[in-house]
Amino acid sequence: MSLTTPLAKPIAAVTSADVVAAGLPIPPIERIRIFSPGQWEDFVLEWADSLRDQYGLVERCGGAGDMGRDIIAFDKANPVIWDNYQCKHYSTGLTPSDIWVELGKLVYYTFSKEYTYPRRYVFVAPQGAGTKLSNLLKKADKLKAQLVENWDKYCKTSITATAEVELNADLRKYLDMLDFSIFEAVPPLRLIDQHAKTRWYVTRFGGGLPARPQMPPPPVVVAAHEVTYVRNLLDAYGGHLKCAIPTVADLDTHEDVREHFNDARLEFYSAEALRAFSRDTLPPGAFEQLQDELHGGIKDEIRGAHSDGYRRVLAVVKTAKLLPITDHALKERLSTYDRGGICHQLANDGKVRWVR
Repeated sequence: MSLTTPLAKPIAAVTSADVVAAGLPIPPIERIRIFSPGQWEDFVLEWADSLRDQYGLVERCGGAGDMGRDIIAFDKANPVIWDNYQCKHYSTGLTPSDIWVELGKLVYYTFSKEYTYPRRYVFVAPQGAGTKLSNLLKKADKLKAQLVENWDKYCKTSITATAEVELNADLRKYLDMLDFSIFEAVPPLRLIDQHAKTRWYVTRFGGGLPARPQMPPPPVVVAAHEVTYVRNLLDAYGGHLKCAIPTVADLDTHEDVREHFNDARLEFYSAEALRAFSRDTLPPGAFEQLQDELHGGIKDEIRGAHSDGYRRVLAVVKTAKLLPITDHALKERLSTYDRGGICHQLANDGKVRWVR
């Protein structure tokens, strides 16, 4: 009989370079369970960004003095109407005892006119609502009755640190008239699925950026937002040709620079498409960081000696296309056209000038 036990067949994934460097990936449903309470509120705030069609403004109130509100979202059509997203980061599914004080705060602070009664009140937790609470949330009258029963135990001394809140006749009358069908709990998988549609998902969970959509051709007529970089190019062409180029139409008699102009517009619109892609898939500021990185890499070439502005454009764009971009989130989605286009964006923003 052998005294040794053969090793189990290793998981194929452990041979991956990515796994060796960072360990086995953690699925989002498991990752949210190890968030800190603060990270959980950040995640819920990011998730609310996926509901931008419904809301005009979303704010985080969590912390001391929040009066039982964590993430509040105001209806886009009528900002008087609002919804509350109450964050609970517990290791198990929510139970009725986890929510009584939150319901008590809502009753007390709306009775005191600190804020209005919300349209919806949604509990968000990484383990969702447990079976008992899930069933109770579907029965508004029973939920209200059990809050009354549990008021003294869970709410009386916990709503505010400055006083005990008795369920007196006036407060009870107010509670009885409230609509308790507004309470619900959102399943964690739905949170993750909707969060995946936001610009925050990749930096929160990884997995890489999606493919870029196909870019439509630039419009035939120069648009208003192109005016500055186009003017810079026309001035550069004029210096090179030793003649004034007042309008784009004047390029028709100069085939060589006309071709360059068409290529420059294609590059500009490619970079604009990358800006939009970044806006939809990454947190704010990511594209601007890329612009800053390229700007830093081309500054010496901009300062260099060139016979005219057109030669400066050619040299600077060539330099931009050769710059190593190794550590930016967009590097795998960055094309040669984008690099040239960012140079023209910088000119459009007044950060680069071709004619000295």
